[in-house]
Order: sequence, then structure tokens, then C-alpha cells
Amino acid sequence: MSAGEENTPGARAASVGVPRERGEGERRVALVPKVIEKLRRTGVEIVVESGAGIGALIPDTHFTAAGARVGDPWACDVVVKVAPPTAEETARLGSGSTLIGFLAPLTSPETVTALRDAGVAGFAMEAVPRISRAQSMDALSSQANVSGYKAVLLAADHCTRFFPMLTTAAGTVKPATALVLGVGVAGLQALATAKRLGARTTGYDVRPEVADQVRSLGAQWLDLGIDAAGEGGYARELSETERAEQLKRLEEAITGFDVVITTALVPGRKAPRLVTARAVEGMRPGSVVVDLAGEAGGNCELTEPGEVVERYDVTVASPLNLPARMPEHSSELYARNVSALLELMLDENGAVVPDWSDEVLATSCVTRSEASEGATEATKGES
Repeated sequence: MSAGEENTPGARAASVGVPRERGEGERRVALVPKVIEKLRRTGVEIVVESGAGIGALIPDTHFTAAGARVGDPWACDVVVKVAPPTAEETARLGSGSTLIGFLAPLTSPETVTALRDAGVAGFAMEAVPRISRAQSMDALSSQANVSGYKAVLLAADHCTRFFPMLTTAAGTVKPATALVLGVGVAGLQALATAKRLGARTTGYDVRPEVADQVRSLGAQWLDLGIDAAGEGGYARELSETERAEQLKRLEEAITGFDVVITTALVPGRKAPRLVTARAVEGMRPGSVVVDLAGEAGGNCELTEPGEVVERYDVTVASPLNLPARMPEHSSELYARNVSALLELMLDENGAVVPDWSDEVLATSCVTRSEASEGATEATKGES
């Protein structure tokens, strides 16, 4: 290989850095040893910051055994993270490098601006299109599964009643009733988990097309007669009239349940209000509301994001970043998502050469660097 060929974009296998997450309560790591072993077969070098897996109970020795080396991840061609980078972390990224992770492009535009100014190509995991071909890269869904599962366990912990029906010598205890508002991935997992624990489950969503999915889990469907199906699998924002009617009907329905779990979110906007204070007041003492939309303001009027409060003898919990509470499996699932996206932009030599005609890459990329553009053009010229 000549000196000129050595400098050709795409000629050298990429190095991939895995830094330690430093956000409060964040225990996940972007790549795990099992996934690193697979990535190493593409030719890339993996550099893991010392202690990167400590929150997920993965020691450095497990990473090195998988073929990674411990070192400075910020000097790599590609850096993979979980949480959006801080200003300090962005400053450590090299111009022309690539960052993959949750970047919050809709709610934290300053992060995207900083990456663009730094000359970094940023790929946001939450921007991966929800199409069949990209299911293996859908980190929102993989992490939402964890949230839905954990939410039910929290509800069971706070509830003053059994979830399953119990027949004892002292008599029979009726099963708890659980209502899940918003039946996307998290909601469906919540319904399935509550059902496994023995509760009588009911699901509600403004997208009536998901009713069959709810029923397939053995749950009942709460039909309020409102249709707000939107694009990309998300619900559209309700009109003022629809919102008022929804709140009125939900207020009447919620009082009959022991547990209410809310998961409704509209990307880039404040979470829709579904549970009023009056609805909570009407619930039986000892009941529980678990609000998974706290980071976007909450679905419940009484929600205090990140807190567990008691109102009208009803517990209202709004846990933040539930996947971080189950870091082992959350990290494993997320690492597979990251790996699938990364492999999509690697050429046969293990170099990062994104094909901007690919819908997945074009949609998930929120900033492009001159280096990534140049690599693509060089590859086109060689073909």
C-alpha cells in the first residue's frame, strides 16, 4: 500500500471508544463484552475507559478478555455512549470523529449545535426510524421494554394489596386491577408483566389499532371513542376538544383501578395530561399511580418527577431512567442496538463509511462532519 493509499478515507479500520457514563444514576454501558467480541470480527479496535462497566457490574478484565483494551476512548474515531454528552465530553471529541448515543435532538438542541460546531458526526439512537429493517437498532424500544417491566414491579411494591387472586384458609382475596395508559412498547410490557403477576389488566391508547395487541396479552381494552393515530407509530397531539373529552372519560374510569401505569409520550413535546388530581382523589386508598412520563412533565397532574409522593392516600411515583436500575440487561440490549447501527456504517475493512442514501443512517444522523462526507465521496469514486 502506498503512502497515498494510507491516507484514503475508509482504508483504515476504525477505533471505537466506550467511555464511562458519569450522569447521576446512570449505570448502563454502551457496549458489553459479548457484543465487543462480535464487533472485533469486523476489524475495529475497541478502547474502553477504565471502570466503564462498573455500574453494570462488568469489570475491566471482562472487556479485555473480549478483545478490547483499556485506554482513552475519546481519542477514537467513533465514540459510543448512552446518555447525551456533556459540554466537557463534547470538547474531548476529535474533529471528524463520530458519536453514537442518545443525543436528545428534539429536547436538547444545544447538544446538536455543539457537536456540529466541533465537526462531529452525531447519530442519535432515538432518531432511528421505526421500520422493519431497523428493529435491531431500535434502542427506544429495547429500553422501553425494561421500563415497562420495572414499572409494574414498583407498582406492586407500593400497592397495599396483592396483585394475584389468592385462595387461603382465611378466604379468597380478589386480584388487583391494573390500567395501563399508553400501550406502546413500555405499555405492552407493563400489561404483560402485570398479567404474569396475576392482576386483571386493562389497556388504553388513543390509537385504536393497538387494541388487538392489548387483547392478545389477555388484557381488556378501554375504549373511550377517541382516535389520534399519528405517524411513525406515535400518537398525534389531541385537539382541545378531544383532550377535554378524554380527561372526562378517563377520570370516570381510573377510579375503578388499584394500579394505574402511564407511558404516554409525544416526541419533542410535553407529555399529555391523562390523570387529573380529581381522578387520583377518587381512587381507593392504598392505590398506586406509576408515571413513566416524568422526564417530559408527567401524565399525572400530581406527578413530581423523580419522586414518590402520597396524595389522597394514593402513592404517585415518577421514576426517572428506569433502565438504569436494571443495568445488566439494559446494557446488553442497548449494546446490540448500537452494534447493529455501527456495523451498518462500516465497510469491508472496518472503516466508517456511512452511505447517506441509506434511510436508517440518513434519518438517525443529526450532524454530519466533513470527514464523514469525504469518506463517502471517496468510496463512491473508488466504485
